Amino acid sequence: MDKELIIRSSPKHVDFALLKDGKLIELHKDEGGNNFSVGDVFIAKIRKAVPGLNAAFVNVGYDKDAFLHYHDLGPKLPSLLKFTKRVSTGKLNDFSLKNFPFEKEIDKDGSIVDVLKSNQSLLVQIVKEPISTKGPRISSELSIAGRYIVLVPFSDRISISQKIEDKEEKDRLKRLVKSITPPGFGIIVRTVAEGKKVAELDKDLQNLLSRWTAMCKKLNKAHLPSKVLGELNKASSILRDIFNDSFTGIQVDDEELYLQIKDYVQLIAPHKESIVKLYQSNVPIFEKFGVERQIKTSFGKTVSMAKGAYLVVEHTEALHVIDVNSGNRSNKANSQEDTALEVNMIAAQEIARQLRLRDMGGIIVVDFIDMTNAENRKKLYNFLREEMKDDRAKHKILPPSKFGLIQITRQRVRQEMNIKTREENPNGNQGEEVEAPIVLVQKITQELEQLFNKDYKKVVLNTHPFIAAFLTKGFPSIRSKWFVEHKKWVKIQPRDAYTYLEYHFFDKDGNQIN
Repeated sequence: MDKELIIRSSPKHVDFALLKDGKLIELHKDEGGNNFSVGDVFIAKIRKAVPGLNAAFVNVGYDKDAFLHYHDLGPKLPSLLKFTKRVSTGKLNDFSLKNFPFEKEIDKDGSIVDVLKSNQSLLVQIVKEPISTKGPRISSELSIAGRYIVLVPFSDRISISQKIEDKEEKDRLKRLVKSITPPGFGIIVRTVAEGKKVAELDKDLQNLLSRWTAMCKKLNKAHLPSKVLGELNKASSILRDIFNDSFTGIQVDDEELYLQIKDYVQLIAPHKESIVKLYQSNVPIFEKFGVERQIKTSFGKTVSMAKGAYLVVEHTEALHVIDVNSGNRSNKANSQEDTALEVNMIAAQEIARQLRLRDMGGIIVVDFIDMTNAENRKKLYNFLREEMKDDRAKHKILPPSKFGLIQITRQRVRQEMNIKTREENPNGNQGEEVEAPIVLVQKITQELEQLFNKDYKKVVLNTHPFIAAFLTKGFPSIRSKWFVEHKKWVKIQPRDAYTYLEYHFFDKDGNQIN
């Protein structure tokens, strides 16, 4: 399994495309003006506590107040409030927490009005970015994420990632981390720490403690509200969270960003520094690596899959609905049940990719093709769970219902990635939109594959002259690639009377193939 990170830079934003074996699985956009990213820490002011919601609205400098629920306060809230007040007023200059006396923890079932007052200052962290008409969601349980560990101030717990399954390794990591953890801090050990030595963990810890100290130094002069600790830039935070030895390349088209990433990779994985490359070519980087084409074909309402099957993705305010369709695929399976299982397995793989790619969150309902065999339903469920193992967002998958529906809940911490893939109709119908031409070429390719599977010896394609030229010109042309793959030559005839996106297939006798 090869992973590549392709980074495209422009004056207004930076795009990050994560490819797995050449297939686009994640797409991120870093817009320089985004002041509210998950992980940012703010010194904020309580606007008002609402006992009916058992929550407070907090001014973090956004148009809409942030929402802080009682359960997101954390048990050590009194200690955090006392520490923040003493540091902000200059009465405390030791930020190590070694000699800081902790206060009594708050009641886990208490009321917000008993612990927070209006106009009180408080350190909070963004846990969900502003989405739609809602302000950010925040927590006062602070955590600072590093490469191998997460530092949790005002805690004494040491937790190990559940994805590390080996008990001996868990015990080893717990023992190592316990030996280096300073008083007043807790540690969460991340999955990538598996097999690491104490020196690497301690280096990460010292870096996080330096960030904590730098944040505390800002509190004395900070005005309310203001950001006192920012997440790493998008490139570094992505690499921190997903970088591993399966990465084979990082391509960047901006020299300044290239040097930053090279330095960061040298810091976290010196043996991988050589995979960071500066891309220098007249061909845009996303076109060179096939990212642009995959974006166009992956973000529409209809998503094509192998063997003629496709997904229909619908969005509502409350949930997402995904419908699985077998399409007009050629059926070589022994029975309808086998066909349903085959299409469902293809769909499960694509759905796992789509959730990560679009960053879809909340409730997702998938309508798979009905299967009567309970063993097949179980097989599909286990396969979907396995495909979603690499998804970093917290998620839960319920077994198939009697109606063949699978329900998924997936953590939503930022706006869903939404890219417009339809274009204005080139035939001049005002206001009407059509699929992008590159999607059309993919549809033609898939339909040809189905025709060849149905043993059509000779196929003639009639299409608009522009599309005909696109398919036949250049080396190797798209038609040449069809020939290499299927060992059958497709005759392409330009038709002036056709609209731009119109095409039809004909057999050797000149009969139109539907």
